[in-house]
Amino acid sequence: MYKLIAIDLDGTMLDTYGEVSQNTKRILTKSMQKGTKIIIASGRTIDSIKAIADEISLDNYIIAGNGSIIYDIKQNNVIYEKYIPKSKALNLIQICEDNNISYSVYTNKTIIADSLKYNILYYYKQNLKKEASKKTSITIVPKIYDYIKNMENEKVMKIFICDKHQSVFNSIMRKFSEFDDIEVLDVSHMSRKVIQNGSEEVSIEYFYTEITEKNVDKWYALEYLIDKLHIDKKDIIAIGDNANDIKMIKQAELGIAMKGSSPKVKKIANYVTEYDNNHDGAARAIEKFLDA
Repeated sequence: MYKLIAIDLDGTMLDTYGEVSQNTKRILTKSMQKGTKIIIASGRTIDSIKAIADEISLDNYIIAGNGSIIYDIKQNNVIYEKYIPKSKALNLIQICEDNNISYSVYTNKTIIADSLKYNILYYYKQNLKKEASKKTSITIVPKIYDYIKNMENEKVMKIFICDKHQSVFNSIMRKFSEFDDIEVLDVSHMSRKVIQNGSEEVSIEYFYTEITEKNVDKWYALEYLIDKLHIDKKDIIAIGDNANDIKMIKQAELGIAMKGSSPKVKKIANYVTEYDNNHDGAARAIEKFLDA
């Protein structure tokens, strides 16, 4: 039986509204009762992932910031970290500023942004439905550069860059491709999320990339964790839908891509789910293989 399942959140465990269905909770609980560890591996911040981990009663470890952090829930501390040095982060931020492109900075404590739009608006709308202890921390500031320059007790996990115009986005991607000391996520499709605005559903769409320190990846963090837990690679399932999931899907014994994944993610997977994230695709796949 598989001993550990690493599972992504957005587009995978969570539905379009950022919720975990009751059926998914049931299947995950059933899996944990059988002795299988569930590890959330996400690009989100620690507190945002913790809120979801609490909801499904996970009490072990979470991987945050695309693999820049492993957080021990029981001990309430970080056991593995690879942050972007402040000087490097400031250089990258300045490029965003000079090119007038939207960006936000994910630290170990909060998400720094200058307005509520794109991914920040999505998290903000999610927060409206949550109790205070489960909200994703968002800090809106006049000047992101100045905030990062003067911060003392925070560290930069990643920089999230986005724009609704593909030509503008492609231009900034070309600039960052010239750097060899960072990881630039190669996302080939537009992100589409849905928020509730009164009685209407509103779609948020944008092209995006995520920049982390060199050699940061969910799989590298997972390798560290399975070594610590004395779990063999052959006992791992990895489930995801996006470019930041490719390496762990490829390296795990059983790599599962979501039905709504891009072709390049599906290509390297051992299995593609029959259902998408709005129909419990990830949980149904877990049930299928753990019961096999």
